[in-house]
Amino acid sequence: MRRVLTIAGSDSGAGAGIQADLKTFAAHQVYGTTALTAITAQNTRGVTAVQALPADLVAAQIEAVVSDIGTDAAKTGMLPNAAIVEAVAAAVRDLDIPFLVVDPVMVAKSGDRLLDDEALGAIRRVLLPRAHVVTPNIPEAEQLAGMLIATDEDRREAARRIAALGPAAVIVKGGHLPSADIRDLLYQHGTFEEFTAVRVAGTSTHGTGCTFAAALAAHLAHGRPLREAIPLAQRYVAGAIQAAPGLGHGHGPMDHFWARQADRAGRM
Repeated sequence: MRRVLTIAGSDSGAGAGIQADLKTFAAHQVYGTTALTAITAQNTRGVTAVQALPADLVAAQIEAVVSDIGTDAAKTGMLPNAAIVEAVAAAVRDLDIPFLVVDPVMVAKSGDRLLDDEALGAIRRVLLPRAHVVTPNIPEAEQLAGMLIATDEDRREAARRIAALGPAAVIVKGGHLPSADIRDLLYQHGTFEEFTAVRVAGTSTHGTGCTFAAALAAHLAHGRPLREAIPLAQRYVAGAIQAAPGLGHGHGPMDHFWARQADRAGRM
């Protein structure tokens, strides 16, 4: 069985973070392991408390699972401070962790900030050079690239600037663009490719970024290249939004197991 490690924060509402990652891994038939970076008290309406874990404990979790169970890919999510970012980057290097997907989580869907400025600098300096791919949305890409994004050419320039920080590939996600479809932009090996997916209406979009990155990591662990993994991850997220259970009073969680349920329904 393929194995994928998630290094991220806990979402008590289970729509994003470690919980969303593990559900995504299970849906993609990979064995998920975890290294918890922070505990959050949150629901569909917002984050009410955050407690970062000690950086050495984060590193110990990574070492414990990789040294015994191993991993075929990994992803990062919420990395709340520079010490944790640096510990994660060192662990990725020392343990030779393959196919690192960096989801540069900065702000929760509710608008609550999830990392500090020093952590952002550390991500740019020590983590992105270790990444196989980094998956920022438009606001995150603006922070990483140090520029505003208003046009398609701006998005390409931001991807170039982020790639110059060291990741093998950059996906600037298009969910924040005012377009009828979702247009995710891949920059890899000096070339651009755009992947278009249907935009699903609704407010059950909590954890879309985590889920997209986790799905990519699962496909990479299965041996698929990015060009194949991206449209598969797009379709998975769209299906999860469409099948959302309608929980909570804010940005609700998705249904991460929609594909299995649809398959069972088709056999009935």
